[in-house]
Amino acid sequence: MQNNTMKAMVLIGHGGIDKLIYKDVEIPTLKKGEVLIKVTATAKNNTDRKAREGLYPVDDNNKEEVTSFNMTGDNTFTFPRIQGADIVGVVEKVADDENKSLIGQRGLVDFNIYLSQNPDLNLIPDYYGHGKDGGYAEYVAIPSENFYAMPNKDIDDAQLASLGMCSYQTGFRMLNASRVKKGDKVLISGASGGVGTALIQMCKVLGAIPYALSSKDKEEELLALGAQKVIDRGELSTLKQRILEATEGENIDAVMDLVGGEYTNIFIDTMIVDMKKRDDYPRLSIAGASSFNITEILWSKIYLYQVEIHGVSHGTKNEAKQLMQWIKEGKLKPILHATFKLSNLHEAEKYFVSRGKGYLGKIVIVPDSQWKKHGEKYSLKVENE
Repeated sequence: MQNNTMKAMVLIGHGGIDKLIYKDVEIPTLKKGEVLIKVTATAKNNTDRKAREGLYPVDDNNKEEVTSFNMTGDNTFTFPRIQGADIVGVVEKVADDENKSLIGQRGLVDFNIYLSQNPDLNLIPDYYGHGKDGGYAEYVAIPSENFYAMPNKDIDDAQLASLGMCSYQTGFRMLNASRVKKGDKVLISGASGGVGTALIQMCKVLGAIPYALSSKDKEEELLALGAQKVIDRGELSTLKQRILEATEGENIDAVMDLVGGEYTNIFIDTMIVDMKKRDDYPRLSIAGASSFNITEILWSKIYLYQVEIHGVSHGTKNEAKQLMQWIKEGKLKPILHATFKLSNLHEAEKYFVSRGKGYLGKIVIVPDSQWKKHGEKYSLKVENE
């Protein structure tokens, strides 16, 4: 580091992409227990966009409220803020001598800001890129315990970022909340996105049977990833029938819902076809509402059929450790769609929102200074240039 400044994409307030400003800022100063990461790649997540646009209302009397993801009781999402949660990089500096062995190691960051010492509980989640500055910069400071060295030589930095915790840990928490086990038939909505592709892979690790809800143009890739069947979203009026055709009339055991809106009620119906054949309660894990934030459901259906509903945002320390171990062991496959330069984050945001045919997996943002080494190889190929 020749000076104390770095390039970063700085969010200056709630709103559109015009609120993201590419500029010089100071390199973070380390506090006790922290390490300084030279960022080589950061995966993009829908949470970044929703937080920026203020799309996390929790007040029933003001459903259109512009607010950030805020479960702590204090608004930690203050401006200016550097977003970007799923960070890969190399340890360049440490605050404490005991962490000197980390210098020079490449690794993946657990994005959570843990406010509880319980490794199996995370009730007031916050994260880097929200409560503290994240990876849309050349450097980031994080606690040493959040850094996991990843020596896997067969995975490039951009690919490793696509295995980031924001998607995989959310998906793992969904599966754990619904007690998904070997042999369970699991319906996954939004299956072509980051959390969806993570869920398919983790179902296979657990021995569960994933059924992917997506568009037909992504069928080949999702089947190769491990989906038992790919069900076209298609018409809502025939969706339940088509899901049950895929399972040959058998109940879905658990649903991983990333869509919400009118879909959720249909998903519940696929779990209660024949209760006499179930060996566990119908289980619904919800971690998104890409279709619509409000769903109308008969409560009598929920309590009479004893449907369990689990809201999921972030996972726990122990879940992060398990995922990191699976990555080291090669049990999880990176699904990298494309890379963008950090200075070109505006275009990445536009592409992310309008993504359609051919989109599968994660978009990864690479600092301009790291582009030749870590980003150019995977840059977006535009078909109609």
